[in-house]
Amino acid sequence: MRKIAFVFFLLFLLHASTIRAIECDGSAVSIDVCAQKLQMLSDEEATHKQAISVFNTKINLIRGQINQTISQIASLEKEISVLSGVLDTVNQSMAELTKIYLARVRESYRRSRVTPLDLIFSTDSVGDYFTKLKYLNSVKAKDQMILAELENSRKDYDLRKQTKVTKQQEIEKLKNKLEAQKRSQNQLLKEKQAMLLDTQNNEKKYQQLLQQALDEKAAIEKALVSGIKVGPIKRGDPIALTGNSGYPNCSTGKHLHFEIRKKGEWTNPGQYLSAKTVKDEQDNRGDIKVGSGNWSWPLEDTVRLTQFYGSTPYSWRYKYSGGKHTGYDMVSTSSDVIRAPADGTLFKSSQACGSSTIHIVYIEHPDEVVSFYLHVQ
Repeated sequence: MRKIAFVFFLLFLLHASTIRAIECDGSAVSIDVCAQKLQMLSDEEATHKQAISVFNTKINLIRGQINQTISQIASLEKEISVLSGVLDTVNQSMAELTKIYLARVRESYRRSRVTPLDLIFSTDSVGDYFTKLKYLNSVKAKDQMILAELENSRKDYDLRKQTKVTKQQEIEKLKNKLEAQKRSQNQLLKEKQAMLLDTQNNEKKYQQLLQQALDEKAAIEKALVSGIKVGPIKRGDPIALTGNSGYPNCSTGKHLHFEIRKKGEWTNPGQYLSAKTVKDEQDNRGDIKVGSGNWSWPLEDTVRLTQFYGSTPYSWRYKYSGGKHTGYDMVSTSSDVIRAPADGTLFKSSQACGSSTIHIVYIEHPDEVVSFYLHVQ
């Protein structure tokens, strides 16, 4: 009896391990299961353990999607290989038909020079005449059949060739998709590593950092309704100095947190700032060009960006802000002076941020655009 129970136990373990092994393996079913699991985890209370599970599930999900994309590329490449073989065969068939048809055209041209009178004088009897006439008509019908077959082959060749081109274009799209998926995977691995490093694998530290981001968000919201109006400001006017207000609860060092809202929604600052070469200290890509707008930068000279807008290695801190960093964290290498990037009306505010105080200035611009400057002095 014990032996039977042990066998059933082993079978259960094998079955359970199989389920885990196929999770997010690239099949549509496993990806759906993984996505459902991620949704369930996202609805759970934010804890350090839950955050690790979310990261692991996201990483498994993107790996499954990568496997799915690789499988789709391989399948298309196989189809293209088969199409290439078919195209070669059709091409050879067309070449042979063309050769036959050209030979028959030459023969038809020679026969076309024989007049009905020549045909009559070249026959020995009425029966022979009609036999030759029937033969000439059958040859003409055969020529037309070959011509039709040649035309059908050409159409078939063109259709298969276009199908091949379409599949090649699909492969290029899938390869681009694959590269984006791999970048997402690397981003998730970086975020997980940063979270484990920052929290020191500690629940208390994790909650502290989450609260810090939440307090900073609350401070901005309060500043919007209680900010003190300073007055009109022109592009290039000094408005504050880079500081470290909010330390240690809402700041990790001297820097400027710069963000923009349009009609109450966070917007990528790069869409407003003019193109500028900056040093990327978030992903260590060296000097890169950032910006596609016409605003000047709030900090002069060479700027170091320590964190960008959107998904960053530290996005896990912003669980209560949609999981994204809402602005740019920047440092100037030569000056602490913060200047208005565009005309508007300047406001200032000081708000509690945990047990610290954070100083904020912001500018209201036309078209319901507001720019914020945090941790200033």
